[in-house]
Amino acid sequence: MALRRITQETFDAAVRENIDEFEMDPDEALKEAVEQFQSQGVDLSCIVKAVPAVPSDDKQEQTHEILQALESLRIAKDSADNTNAAVDLKCFTEQCSLGFAQRFLAAQKGAYPIILSYCQKSIGEQEALLAALSALALLTDGQPDLLDAEGKRFLLDVLNKYQADSSLTRAAISVVRHSCLKHEQNRQDLVKAGVLPLLTNAIKQHSGCADVVKEASGALRIMTFDDDIRVTFGQAHEHAKMIVLQHNGLKILIESAKAHKDNSSVLSELCATLSRLAVRNEFCQDICDLGGLKLMMTLLADSYESSELVRQVLSAIRAVAGNDDVKDAVVKAGGVQLIVIAMNRHMTISAVCEQGCACLSVLALRKANNCKVIMEEGGALAAVQAMKSHSGVVPVQKQACMVLRNLVSHQPTFSQTILEMGVEALILQALQTHSDCGDVAKAALRDLGCQVELRELWTGKRAGITN
Repeated sequence: MALRRITQETFDAAVRENIDEFEMDPDEALKEAVEQFQSQGVDLSCIVKAVPAVPSDDKQEQTHEILQALESLRIAKDSADNTNAAVDLKCFTEQCSLGFAQRFLAAQKGAYPIILSYCQKSIGEQEALLAALSALALLTDGQPDLLDAEGKRFLLDVLNKYQADSSLTRAAISVVRHSCLKHEQNRQDLVKAGVLPLLTNAIKQHSGCADVVKEASGALRIMTFDDDIRVTFGQAHEHAKMIVLQHNGLKILIESAKAHKDNSSVLSELCATLSRLAVRNEFCQDICDLGGLKLMMTLLADSYESSELVRQVLSAIRAVAGNDDVKDAVVKAGGVQLIVIAMNRHMTISAVCEQGCACLSVLALRKANNCKVIMEEGGALAAVQAMKSHSGVVPVQKQACMVLRNLVSHQPTFSQTILEMGVEALILQALQTHSDCGDVAKAALRDLGCQVELRELWTGKRAGITN
């Protein structure tokens, strides 16, 4: 059942009533209002849960600080005197950074056109433009629908005009990234307008600036998403092809990763983007040929302490190993041993276990010799341990079942060894606990030689129509 929603004014009125009518102190009044609405099934995620502030001007009504800052910006927008604009923009930006509720409230009160106007009139003044762009970047975080055609043109103008300025480039790309997440139309419009070469060039031109590289890499990755539920078919695959074939994206990302070997957050971002670009067999091979696979092996060996980096590297290996030749290259490079070590090191982290199992599953697929290496290196045991450690996490259970199935589908002799690890009970538990595990769990039990009930859903026979 969908949660109910209320307006900010309704919530603020309830808080004020608690203070005026029931003589509660502000903190108690706020807590009581939150509990009251939550008990009624009201969604408060878009509500600023704070007591409205008292403005310095007694003539104004009490309101939230972000709206006070927005009102100051609105009043000064058309004024020739911008003395206080920087202060107001800073206050507005700080309030936006507090959470989505503040950004949502500001947008509801018309913040976008006001902030965009400050951006436009600050062209030529880099410090003022940076302040306005930073405010716009935060305002659009979680609110991609705000960006309009005028805003898109402005962003592209900034990225073209200030290519040499790393701070302005990063801020403009941040707006692009926020505006394209879960918004297919914005993605398509910006790609058609030429944003992809601006993003790849930003990585090349500012290869030594970690912030720009991360932001641009993240923006490229979002261009390959298919996450807008309002659109039946997106252009994710086409965008990935364009980034690789037209803008040399693979080489640019891999070279950038080599330049930031000591920065795990940058490397995580770059690996995540590479995994989104491995959408064709030849792209997987290109990543390997460009030194990407060697880089991933080095990162697993040298940076195994960083769970987030390990997760993203495993995700990238999983993607490129879709190519059968790359599978063999991963195993030959000692990848199985490194994957198992990484899983054992971060066994308590479900996301690492999921990606580790997924890697082993892909490496074992259609490769009998790889299955032998995985068994020898303890891959099956690591998958079983992941099932034990994360019995309530569906993706881990599914990927572990797939590893075990792939290991025995072409090497039935491994079945007894795996069954002796106690895996049958674990798979049955996953089958009973998680309905989403049904198909993969039954397939694993079947190929392991266990008793399993397989139901034929459709026999292909025609049946008569009955009234």
